[in-house]
Amino acid sequence: MMVLKDVKQMGQNGVFNIGIDSAQISFISNTPFAEFDDRMQLNLDGCLAIPGLINSHDHLDFNLFPQLGSNTYANYVEWGEYIHQNHKEQIDRVLAVPVALRAKWGIYKNLLCGVTTVIDHGIKRDVGEELITVHDHCQSLHSIRLERNWKSRLNNPLKLNIPVTIHIGEGTDQDSAYEADELIRWNILQRDLVGIHGVAMNMKQAKYFKALVWCPETNYFLLNKTAPVNQLKNNTAILFGTDSTLTGNWDIWDHIRMARKTRLLTDEELYQSLTSNPAATWKTNGGQLAENKSADIVVVKPYVTSFFDIAPEDILLVIHHGNIRLFDESLSSQLTRLDHDAYSKIELNGTFKYVQGDITGLIHQVHQYYPEAKLPVTVEALLPVH
Repeated sequence: MMVLKDVKQMGQNGVFNIGIDSAQISFISNTPFAEFDDRMQLNLDGCLAIPGLINSHDHLDFNLFPQLGSNTYANYVEWGEYIHQNHKEQIDRVLAVPVALRAKWGIYKNLLCGVTTVIDHGIKRDVGEELITVHDHCQSLHSIRLERNWKSRLNNPLKLNIPVTIHIGEGTDQDSAYEADELIRWNILQRDLVGIHGVAMNMKQAKYFKALVWCPETNYFLLNKTAPVNQLKNNTAILFGTDSTLTGNWDIWDHIRMARKTRLLTDEELYQSLTSNPAATWKTNGGQLAENKSADIVVVKPYVTSFFDIAPEDILLVIHHGNIRLFDESLSSQLTRLDHDAYSKIELNGTFKYVQGDITGLIHQVHQYYPEAKLPVTVEALLPVH
């Protein structure tokens, strides 16, 4: 049991106390409450609390890659052919790292940014300890051009009750514009479709999709264009995704700020694309700070007053299902009940964080296979002695 004392919430005046019991938020109150000896209490002095972010599109095992590609491409197929022809050695070096290690780093990449739920697009795999939710109640198809037997997989009657996630319209050419029509025509069983990218998608096509995952940084990197979500939002729900570091920065907050600069969504719509919209689409119990919702909560340092100013180094606390997964060194004295041996100390952009699990061992293992891996953190074993 835990209480987060004196936190602020977006769009609301004053400070609040948030109670957490097991994996859920038990209360949110703006009135003083009695001290309870059996509750761990964190005094947060007006820090901003937000729901844990929901990243609706990532490829967890592709996050050791640098961005690959130097041109503007007509579509994802052209880009794929280019990087395999021009960056084969680089690709082989990364793929030499066992997939389980690569996927585990992908989880940490998201956790460090305050993501508590991620939709991993690809083959479902056991990623070990559940530091964040890897949502798998969906069926991943890559695309209609690169997924073998996509028509039969789409129309599998055993999968009727879960949505299909698929890259669609990821390009600026006529073939990309046609993809959504072909997918819609072959969706004989009328499955719920969640499209990814949708750069070539139009308003008529959007009506047939339960949601579209918008990945603007990836889109601009590959295509110098992004989905017209200012129009598509009228016919489908807009979710937000980062894709992997093959095509974008590791830091989701950079993606969010880029998205904001496009002005294709309002600030509130962009916020909802990372919180309430994906929670509704994926049918999770998160996406908002409210009683009986999942205790997936991010708290940031008090000098940060706007959601759009947050950076990973500003994060004080990441709570997932009521468990502290990450905390800033400044909170150590208040967290005496935690088993600090279960956390690894890292340096991130000049700040020190404690992250649950053996991220130190993971990074050492990665470097054994791929010594030139460039990661945004320094682990304790490599930190200077003070």
